[in-house]
Amino acid sequence: MRGWLARTFGNRGERLAAKHLRRQGYTIIARQYTNRFGEIDLIARDGEITVFVEVKTRKSDAAGHPAEAVTAHKQRQLTRVALGYLKQQRLLESPARFDVVAILWPDDGSTPSLTHYRNAFAPVGDGQMFA
Repeated sequence: MRGWLARTFGNRGERLAAKHLRRQGYTIIARQYTNRFGEIDLIARDGEITVFVEVKTRKSDAAGHPAEAVTAHKQRQLTRVALGYLKQQRLLESPARFDVVAILWPDDGSTPSLTHYRNAFAPVGDGQMFA
């Protein structure tokens, strides 16, 4: 799946993930936050913690579980984007973490399965973040 169709499918997954997080008591701060380093799907608050959420939505696990797509390279990129956000918002001294929401959403109309990985990975690369 490529182009606008993939983006539409990804947006459905992000909406489902945001709904799930709100039910868990999170406050959604931003969707599809972008800076010069890249994009983060969702930024939320879990109490006093800023949470950077990567959402991976797939139709099947034939190519692996969606969470497996958050590779070391992707983690480095997300860390850079998050650090830029924290600097911009003057939140460098505040606690932050990375969560991953993996969604399997089959074409057959069945209910999607959602798995939420809290504190899915530690910040990667140069720079300083607090967990």
